[in-house]
Amino acid sequence: MDRLRSAFNSMIKSERYSRFTLQHEEDGERHVEVKLSDDATDDATEVGQAGGSPSFRPAPPRQSRSSLCYMAVGVLLVFIIGYFIGYISHRKPRVEPAECRTGLEGEESTPVYPEQAPVDAAPAPEAQLDWKDITQLLTQKLTTETFDRTLRDFDLPRRSAGSQEDTSLANRMFEEFKKLEMEPWTDIHFVQLQMPDSNRPNRVLFGSDVFKPTGYLAYSATGTVQGKLVYGNYGRQKDLDVLQKKNVELKDCVLLLRAGNISFAEQVNNAAAKGASAVLIYPDPQEYTYTADTELYGHVHLGSGDPYTPGFPSFNHTQFPPTKSSGLPTIPAQTITANMASTLLRKIGGPEADASSGFKGGIRSLSYSLGGSENVTVEVNNVLVNREIHNVFGVIKGFIDPDRYVVLGAQRDAWGKGYAKATVGTSILMELARAIHEMVKKDGFRPRRSLVFASWSAGEYGSVGATEWLEGYMSSIDKNVLTYISLDGAVMGRGSLIASASPLLYSLLGSTIKEVKNPLGSGAVYDMVGKSNWEANVLRPMSVDDPAYPFLAFSGIPSISFHFISPNTESYAYYGTNLDNMDHLNYQTNQRTGEMTAVAAQFAGQMALRLVHDHLLNLDVSRYTKLITKDVSLIRKRIIQLTQSGQLKGVDSNWLSRARGSFQRAATSISNAIVNTDINDQEACRILNDRIMTVEHTLLSPYVSPIDTPFRHLVLGRGSHTLASITEATDMEQLRIQLALATWNLQDCANAMVGNIWELDNEI
Repeated sequence: MDRLRSAFNSMIKSERYSRFTLQHEEDGERHVEVKLSDDATDDATEVGQAGGSPSFRPAPPRQSRSSLCYMAVGVLLVFIIGYFIGYISHRKPRVEPAECRTGLEGEESTPVYPEQAPVDAAPAPEAQLDWKDITQLLTQKLTTETFDRTLRDFDLPRRSAGSQEDTSLANRMFEEFKKLEMEPWTDIHFVQLQMPDSNRPNRVLFGSDVFKPTGYLAYSATGTVQGKLVYGNYGRQKDLDVLQKKNVELKDCVLLLRAGNISFAEQVNNAAAKGASAVLIYPDPQEYTYTADTELYGHVHLGSGDPYTPGFPSFNHTQFPPTKSSGLPTIPAQTITANMASTLLRKIGGPEADASSGFKGGIRSLSYSLGGSENVTVEVNNVLVNREIHNVFGVIKGFIDPDRYVVLGAQRDAWGKGYAKATVGTSILMELARAIHEMVKKDGFRPRRSLVFASWSAGEYGSVGATEWLEGYMSSIDKNVLTYISLDGAVMGRGSLIASASPLLYSLLGSTIKEVKNPLGSGAVYDMVGKSNWEANVLRPMSVDDPAYPFLAFSGIPSISFHFISPNTESYAYYGTNLDNMDHLNYQTNQRTGEMTAVAAQFAGQMALRLVHDHLLNLDVSRYTKLITKDVSLIRKRIIQLTQSGQLKGVDSNWLSRARGSFQRAATSISNAIVNTDINDQEACRILNDRIMTVEHTLLSPYVSPIDTPFRHLVLGRGSHTLASITEATDMEQLRIQLALATWNLQDCANAMVGNIWELDNEI
């Protein structure tokens, strides 16, 4: 050891690194000579004749081989000694096994660790709630007594869009969300709403009768027109065909229609397409059993949102040039009471419709003649007013994927009291927020994804507030919103259930029906609606005036609206009237409005919580396959017929069939991935969920303008681009174009569902 130490010290003392010398060789290369000497200060840096990058040459070694060996052994020995010193000084102290003390019977055993007091022990992580725990907690918090109180609190005498009452209620919602620590925010828009002119009332003149209805249809064309009065039943296409078969002239006529079956906007649009000059709409006693002098309110914009800012938000009108929606009617339209309509129908004259046509309504003393001989004048003087409206939001953030969220929404405004239309939905929205907030704060619920609660304004004018929000934040919303659940009209009665939804949500709807308690007795809602064929009993096509429709057909977000309703009915008779109040809804629910509202809240809440709780999204991609296959089959048959008749040449429907095949394979791929994905792998779950979320959004056609065709959905939208419209096309050149665009729209959706670009299936 002494020899090693001596050799090592001798080496260190005798050898030192000097400064380097930059030197120019005879061959032109430059180098630096590093000298080792006993005194580093004797070395100097010699600069060569020219600058440049040096090459380094080590000084020749001066020590013997034995010195090098001793040095290596010494270094190794020092390293070993240092390692042992470090190991001893940093070794963890040994901890004795925990000693378990068992308390009295029924008490929990508490392990006590040495050198650590039990009071200072870190709390054990909370056990994750399973689905049964979550649904039980939700049901316990959403009680009949709770909703009896909340419904009274939100029952207001007036709540028209943009009014002081509407704004005050918006502020109240904001404060309630704030108390719940939901980080509320407000989305403000300046929109154009159409209202009656108080100085010039709308009028209907028929012979010596002059009617001045106070009800009206927002966004009607204005002006005064005269024409022959014609009765057209509901104004559906098949109803107008009956008139033409009876040789009743529709051009320049004034069509008298009864409300129901289709929206006011669709009625007016159908009439305008046939050349009518104006439309009058009334509530017939066959569907509307209330007093015959009840006024009717609504809108006739065949679209949603502010029709004077189509496709973009109404943040500030000065930023945009004046534009009109293609869905605005070109003819005047006005509602009248059943009494006014009765007077017109008694004097209308003309032929009678066949008994099988279904034209006869509920006024027994009338024959419901078709008219076409007597003149009537319609005068509409509505005016546009600018209103500031507030959408109010609150959020309960997810713990794993907070940037993915479910939106629950309810409109806040109404034409009158709007008890079923607005009070019920707003109450459900508020109580769901309170219940889920408490579940997170006190009960240990940890949603994976976020829940956004939205209170909309101007819903009565065609989902104006909701659509303006969608238009304002479209680029981010459609990629983050998992589903929209509409709470509007959730309770219309008691005894049955109807719903309209994206096919992606059919399976979730079915599982929820089987879990929520039956309000009529034992079992679940599944027992109430009929086990054998619940889809046929419950599911309805989503109409253009459904509050969930803009989310689905305009923004490509899976959406659903549902309604607990009286058996054998399809709508709520008091919508759009001043009779939409607590008494009438209590009558429809057999005085159990609070109970039915609690059931509706549990229904919406369970769907929302399932979507934010599960590792993989409960959106069934396979449900679209059947629907698309049906539409493609109809198109193929249509093309074959046109080809055989010689009307169409050079068109091959196999392209569309192959795109459908790509979609089906992509859907199967997602279904297989769901089975094989490890749900504990967060990254794998997020990637798969993103693939599922692309389906609805990529079914929006990228080839149409949101101004001219706002409802761009290939399957569920409105316009010539849809698969359903292609089957009815009469212009062969347009059929060629729309078929090609639909094919690539469908193929693009299939590609997005696959995910990885190297796995794309372009078999076209």
